[in-house]
Amino acid sequence: MNQTSIQRLHFVSSGTPEADASKAELETMYGAVPADQADVIVALGGDGMMLQCLHQYMNTGIPLYGMNCGSVGFLMNDYRPHGLLERLNTAQDTRIHPLIVEATDKNGEFFKAHALNEASFLRQRHQAAKLRITIDGKVRMDELICDGIMVATPAGSTAYNLSAHGPILPIGSSLLALTPISPFRPRRWRGALLPNHARVEIEVLEADKRPVSTSADHLEFRNVIKVLVYEDTSSQCVIMFDHDHGWDERILAEMFKY
Repeated sequence: MNQTSIQRLHFVSSGTPEADASKAELETMYGAVPADQADVIVALGGDGMMLQCLHQYMNTGIPLYGMNCGSVGFLMNDYRPHGLLERLNTAQDTRIHPLIVEATDKNGEFFKAHALNEASFLRQRHQAAKLRITIDGKVRMDELICDGIMVATPAGSTAYNLSAHGPILPIGSSLLALTPISPFRPRRWRGALLPNHARVEIEVLEADKRPVSTSADHLEFRNVIKVLVYEDTSSQCVIMFDHDHGWDERILAEMFKY
């Protein structure tokens, strides 16, 4: 960003008392404009709030800068009300592309959604799911018996993907992580690293007996039978971090915690 480019701000709160109080404080200090007139949208809350804003303002070209008023805050900067314009004018921009998730359910209904963190596939009942995995039109695994599987972006690799023992991906890497969730057969399969241009198709086997749901970030589709996941290079979001603690540094730090 230009040293003098950022002046007009729009503030968004997650709705918690802490975030609402922070929003009122910052609007008093810096003023506020409507979102479509802002140089930057400042999101106040936790990572869930930032994900909602990234979806809402995707493809607008307006960067988002988060300040942590929540619990996790991996996508957020520290909350400090003073010196905000100076922080914004020296912040680093990161541009991220979402995944497209195309799902068909057992009734033939078609769904399409974006996912910035991951597309996940989870069993709906007590029985494990049976899945067939196809990459770029070639079957790579005839049958995976598991609780589920996910396709994670670099931006989402430190979220659910990491909890499922998937790899942490540098934010600038042209990779996707395909990570199983509690695999039963083959038990020792740890997943795969895929190029970001790969098209991943998950087919649900024995769907009536072993139903599966699909989630694209905060959206869920039930009783799916087939899902296609691929990167949407035509869409992007812009997220900002303080220059001394950018996303690359955050991800590198995470790699040495485990």
